[in-house]
Amino acid sequence: MARVSSMTAVAESTSWYCALLMALMLVLSCCDGQKGESREFAVIRVRNQDMNRPCDEIYVVREGETLQTIAEKCRDPYIVEENPHIHDPDDVFPGLVIRINPFNKR
Repeated sequence: MARVSSMTAVAESTSWYCALLMALMLVLSCCDGQKGESREFAVIRVRNQDMNRPCDEIYVVREGETLQTIAEKCRDPYIVEENPHIHDPDDVFPGLVIRINPFNKR
């Protein structure tokens, strides 16, 4: 009987140490999140700079982009007319190569 109670005590203390370790990891991950906020602002800043940069003549569609967002970003309202390989404007996928002719260059 004494052996069972000592094994129970060891298991109980081990579970407490595991719980303490998990709590410590949670606290450390919260502290690391504050550094991540500054990185998020840097990413937003880079994305905004990309939005202000004129598009190249050859453009590769990225994840989450539509022809509407590309047209606004690149200032080219005639993307469909300039790209006869786009049969359906709603069927745009990442990796699709399109030709851009910015409106301000016309």
